[in-house]
Formats: sequence, C-alpha cells, structure tokens
Amino acid sequence: MTFLHANERKEDPPWTETRRIARFLFEGSMLKRTWRTGYAFLGQGRESVAAHSFGVILIALMLARLVPAADRERLLLLCALHDLPEARTGDANAVHKRYVTIHEEKAVEDLTNGLPGGDELAGLLREYRDKESLEAILAHDADQLDMILSLKEHVDLGSGDARLWIPNVLGRLRTEAAKRLCEAILEEHWAGWWMTELLGEDPNARENIDLGP
Repeated sequence: MTFLHANERKEDPPWTETRRIARFLFEGSMLKRTWRTGYAFLGQGRESVAAHSFGVILIALMLARLVPAADRERLLLLCALHDLPEARTGDANAVHKRYVTIHEEKAVEDLTNGLPGGDELAGLLREYRDKESLEAILAHDADQLDMILSLKEHVDLGSGDARLWIPNVLGRLRTEAAKRLCEAILEEHWAGWWMTELLGEDPNARENIDLGP
C-alpha cells in the first residue's frame, strides 16, 4: 500500500461514460436508505422512498390499462424517476415544506450533469413537475394513490389518524380512472388478497371507508 504525503494528491481516474453511470446508480440507490418523513406525523409505519416509488410504478401500470390513451412507457418512466431528486434533497413532508425551501431544480441539474441521457432525464423530471401532460397527471395520481393505499392499510390496522388523512389525499386526484381505482382501494381490506383464501374469512365484509357524497 502506498501512502501519499500531505502535499500530494492522487489523480482521479479517467472520467468515462460508464464511471459516470456507476456514480448515478449509487446516487439512485440512496433512495433505498432515504426514509419518507410523513410517517412520523402519522405516528406509525416506516417506508423508504424507493419502496414508495415501486408502489407508484405498480399503480401506474394499472392506470395505463384504465387510460388507453396514455403512453405507458412514458408514464412508467415518470413514475420511476419522480422522486429521484430526493437522493440529494431528502424527503420533505407537508409540515417541512412550510418552513424549508427545496432547490429541486438545482438537484436535478447536478444529478444529470454529464450523465449519458441526462437531458432526457431532466426533461422527464420537468414534465412531472409541470403536471401538464396526460402522463404527468397520471403519474401524480399514481403517487397519491400509493399514499391512499398505505393509509388504508393503517386504517385496517386500527389507525384513526390515517382515516382522517384519506379525504385530503382523495381531493388531489385529477383523473376519473384514479378516482375509480381509489374507490376500489378503500372498499378492499388491505389483507383481503390472502385472508379469504387462506383463512376462509372475507375481511371486506367489515366496515369500509365512507367516501361521502
């Protein structure tokens, strides 16, 4: 092993395309260890940003079936990338955002600078943020539906606070397809997919969430 003197600096290896990609992949992997902070205010639960993104992608896959006019590939790309800047900014919940300014555009600029296809990624993140294309609107709906899915799970496990949040999140949905899917989620018990088959009990016969008029 060679040790450097204080006035010596080891030269960086050549900045190759694959090395830049590798650095980007390590950055994206930070989302596996970046926790969503809203659960602290719910008082229970824990979830990484990466786990949330996986849920959003699954929901988007189904929304694409319900909205055939949507470009499924573009929708899935938007959902896969939508929280990527949080690898640099962290996750800020609704309370934090009242007091903290997140420089997301700067984070996007830095994470895509010099990256092969970086301009495309920056464009997709801008499209998601602008919420104007059909795919971007559906991606935002998928983001909210994943939150509703999590809240419904907590309601079924006995959280009254989670029940209070659901109408607020429901009001953010923009597409009729997302609203129909939300209604089905709220009518379904979180463990119904396995309890009926394995235990012979239909938990959906219990009280459901009241969606109101």
